[in-house]
Amino acid sequence: MLWFFGIITIMEMGYIGGFIAFVLGWFFAQSGKIIGDIITKKRSLTLNELIDGFTRSGGMPSGHTASFTGLTIFFGLKDGFTSAMFILALAMTIIVVYDAVNVRYAVGEQGKLLNIIAETDNNKKTNRMKVVEGHTVPQVCVGAVLGILLGFLCNIWF
Repeated sequence: MLWFFGIITIMEMGYIGGFIAFVLGWFFAQSGKIIGDIITKKRSLTLNELIDGFTRSGGMPSGHTASFTGLTIFFGLKDGFTSAMFILALAMTIIVVYDAVNVRYAVGEQGKLLNIIAETDNNKKTNRMKVVEGHTVPQVCVGAVLGILLGFLCNIWF
């Protein structure tokens, strides 16, 4: 066994599938946003638009939800749905999804309103703010379905 500062590595513990489910959840969700951009713009995207598509928050589907749901399902299938790993992952998933739907969504809506106020301000010293979007419930649901599928697949593969 490989030991790093007395801790067994993730790969040797058999949890690499959880990490892969997490990364694939993010990758496929962000890829879905890019495909959506290509369809709505009806043209190929520039490099800056591709980078923005892979790094932006908000939109369909939720990458946060897909990533954490994939990890959570993987742990549930690997260690059992009553294991400490699953319960911890489930708690983190609930926090992340709640934050995406409620907190980040509300902040995004407030940012849009602040930009409208800034545009109508006669004192032109106010700059537009970058708006960080949250997620709607349908966006989170699609991300959750994607994460569940990836959690199952990674459990089979790894």
